[in-house]
Amino acid sequence: MKPFHYERASSVASACASAAEPTTKFIAGGTNLLDLMKLQIETPTHLVDIAPLLLAEIEETAEGGLRIGARVTNSAVAADMRVRLRYPVLSQAILAGASTQLRNKATTGGNLLQRTRCAYFYDTTKPCNKRMPGSGCAALDGLNRMNAVIGVSNDCIAAHGSDMAVAMAALDARVETVAADGTTRSIPIDALYRAPGNTPHSDTVLAPGEMIQSVLLPPPPPGRQLYRKVRDRASYAFALVSVAVIVAREDDRVRAARVAFGGISYKPWRSAEAEAVLVGAPATRASFDAAGRAALKDAHGYGYNNFKIPLARRTLRAVLADATGVI
Repeated sequence: MKPFHYERASSVASACASAAEPTTKFIAGGTNLLDLMKLQIETPTHLVDIAPLLLAEIEETAEGGLRIGARVTNSAVAADMRVRLRYPVLSQAILAGASTQLRNKATTGGNLLQRTRCAYFYDTTKPCNKRMPGSGCAALDGLNRMNAVIGVSNDCIAAHGSDMAVAMAALDARVETVAADGTTRSIPIDALYRAPGNTPHSDTVLAPGEMIQSVLLPPPPPGRQLYRKVRDRASYAFALVSVAVIVAREDDRVRAARVAFGGISYKPWRSAEAEAVLVGAPATRASFDAAGRAALKDAHGYGYNNFKIPLARRTLRAVLADATGVI
């Protein structure tokens, strides 16, 4: 690990001002950043620790939603009774991620901002445009089983690893930030992540020094909420494919639906195409199959990860069947 300057933040304003330099990073739980620093993949010269800041509360909003502070741990969010009762898909997703020890340390803001990465990002002997812009993407013709199949480019096919973010995408969550100049903004989760294009080293739309203060959950939508994660082993593994659904059934038809995927793109992938097929359609396996085809119509495999496309379709069908009670 290379030497760096460490600073404990005294206020949000001072933290943002200190982190405005490109070589400065915020640190909270550090579950992703510290690993990357040990490997010298991330080499910040200055760390701003936001642990002293009062951003570790979950609060009710006047509209009937919740505001989750950026420093609230993943375990605390999953265990909160308001989350478990009103946003069960979020609790389910968090508990499917990482390990108990990591969830106890990892924070809400840090989980959303973990690097979108694959095995070649960690392997400094191989080219990686995300780690070294312009060097190439070894995953294109390499071992790309865990990589993305939709929304990516030939400069980077890494898949985002968060489970929590997939549930938040389905819930229409918004990220509330403050910038180094004091300006604030509210960003939909779906708009937080930057498509890789030809600049895959830029993961998000956040500016240097811009800090996530909280995540806003709107009032819970109608319908049953479910999260399912398909992975190689029962715990502590990234998703091959994951699906978050919120679906309301009226008589024999789908009245409302939200669908988000994990493990298949550079971000949690909200599928407006699948939702459009589902709403108003009969609650049948045929309709669920049609939604899966619509969701993955633009997907493209790179060899070892071709299986993710039919797997995502089947997983969506299974979760929708469970959520609607279709046998």
